[in-house]
Amino acid sequence: MTVDRLWLVRHGQSEGNVADQRAIELGSRTIDIDVRDPDVPLSDLGRRQAAAVGRRLAAEPPERRPTRVVSSPFERAYATAEIALAAAGLDLFIERDERVRERDLGLFDGLTGLGIRERYPEEAARRATLGKFYYRPPRGESWADVAFRVRGLLAELRNDPTPLRVVVFSHQAVLFVTRYVVEGLTEQEILQIDRTTRFHNGGVTSYECGPDGRLLLAEHDAIDHLEEHGAPATAGHDTHVEI
Repeated sequence: MTVDRLWLVRHGQSEGNVADQRAIELGSRTIDIDVRDPDVPLSDLGRRQAAAVGRRLAAEPPERRPTRVVSSPFERAYATAEIALAAAGLDLFIERDERVRERDLGLFDGLTGLGIRERYPEEAARRATLGKFYYRPPRGESWADVAFRVRGLLAELRNDPTPLRVVVFSHQAVLFVTRYVVEGLTEQEILQIDRTTRFHNGGVTSYECGPDGRLLLAEHDAIDHLEEHGAPATAGHDTHVEI
């Protein structure tokens, strides 16, 4: 069978996004947040963005609305899914799936780019050599590692015995990698997309099944619903690790 429609939704603005932006503006080495990354909650704006996503889904004709929901188990993504489904009036079970959880940053967790460069200058040099896609932070994951788990989820969805309309709530790096996997892109192609586009908090990327059964990109990072419903778009990093 095929996946008839696929939506990729980045979680709403989180308190981590807010703290990260504040750290960058202040030139801090660390991000001031006192919970584990899996427990970072949505901000007030993030909750409004999540509700706006739900209103976007509610505007779909009944025969084109989601039939299956998959979410990162991280609080900011799962809460986005809960709020969105409630706003859409969709009574669907939300599957927590670790395969779309945030990329593990290992020893870089909680550091800004400046903090990483000062504490681990040799890693900045190693990343410059390997490139963003294959570079793995100490004890963390590369984009290629994330691709391995995303491929597993997509293979499972494609093998479901019934046609599916699936919405996935996840994180920025994971969504870039999902585009890489779904579209069969090269390393160079996905990094070019990364350089020129973003996944805004609450942004919606969607695919539709083509005549040959392949998923075709319909829109990348649509954000019109955010402004329409009074939840302006934000594009903060989940954790600022550009080094």
